[in-house]
Amino acid sequence: MKLFDVYPLFDITITRGLGCRVWDDRGQEYLDLYGGHAVVSIGHAHPHYVEALTRQLSDIGFYSNSVRNPLQEQLAERLGKACGYDDYQLFLINSGAEANENALKLASFHNGRTRILSAEKAFHGRTSLAVEATANPRIIAPINQNGHVTYLPLNDLDAWQRELQKGDVCACIVECIQGVGGIRMATAEFMQGLRQMCDATDTVLICDEIQCGYGRSGKFFAHQWLGVRPDIITVAKGIANGFPMGAVLISPKFQPVYGQLGTTFGGNHLACSAALAVLDVMESERLVDNAHDVGSYLIQQLQDARLPHVTEVRGRGLMLGIELDVPYKDIRNRLVHEQHCFTGCAGTTTLRLLPPLCLTRSEADDFMERFAAVCN
Repeated sequence: MKLFDVYPLFDITITRGLGCRVWDDRGQEYLDLYGGHAVVSIGHAHPHYVEALTRQLSDIGFYSNSVRNPLQEQLAERLGKACGYDDYQLFLINSGAEANENALKLASFHNGRTRILSAEKAFHGRTSLAVEATANPRIIAPINQNGHVTYLPLNDLDAWQRELQKGDVCACIVECIQGVGGIRMATAEFMQGLRQMCDATDTVLICDEIQCGYGRSGKFFAHQWLGVRPDIITVAKGIANGFPMGAVLISPKFQPVYGQLGTTFGGNHLACSAALAVLDVMESERLVDNAHDVGSYLIQQLQDARLPHVTEVRGRGLMLGIELDVPYKDIRNRLVHEQHCFTGCAGTTTLRLLPPLCLTRSEADDFMERFAAVCN
């Protein structure tokens, strides 16, 4: 049997990591400004994280959700305090796509409607309804084209209001900083207006914080820059530093019903231990503040450098987009193969920086030297 060939791969085999650096099987070191697609939040192989998972695995790694798991209760309490939503409820699953599926399902249970508003350039996942809410026809199979979703321009409040006034919208789902869409940012005016319209029409407001949340923007959630409280918040990626996990944060307006949602693997002992270890490190090392500080510094460095081919720098915290006046492919390849530095990408001309939240100013300077070398 061969692998199903759906990923274009660098011919590099990464075998270990530490902090914001990784090494391949030939011993070559790389600076990691990609974080495994924003997944590595507290750094590779953090000793507290390694110890917590090792200890938990020696006790029990998994049992079903038919019995109490105090680790889930601890995580709900800790996460509520960390993010400022301790009056919300937590449902644990395995991925971001599952988080959005369950969020949209809850919204439909709540108001009985089936229409969703999603932003152009959005990315919400690759499963049934999540992929239909993703504005990319290349990844939406015919079986997913069920007419549930209307795509609208981000920040065009008038367009969203016109649709909401029809009274048939189940939910609005928004990434307050679009990831795959190229680090496009929602405005406070748009999000506050959308919140008001959702309240007026009994529409559920969902903030997809899967990539832009969990400290990456320099606040715990990106929407907290914009002065709104969503009805539902979805998270994944950085929640467990690479262990597969996702979650839905659900406002008190939703009442749980036995059997309404379910999962086999979600919230297992090992996943919860990973997530608790992440919160430990985020708090003890003040990684949300670090993301804000180092991210602001890196944005300023990128803007002041006035490098050839760089036309714009977008983002907040350690979620940055570098817009180029040429396709990113050559610059990104040179960063990997000549400068030994990983970055992400979006569209055809945007480099994405999604490093671990422990990135230092010194490592930001290191990146600037490597990036300048491939731009000049």
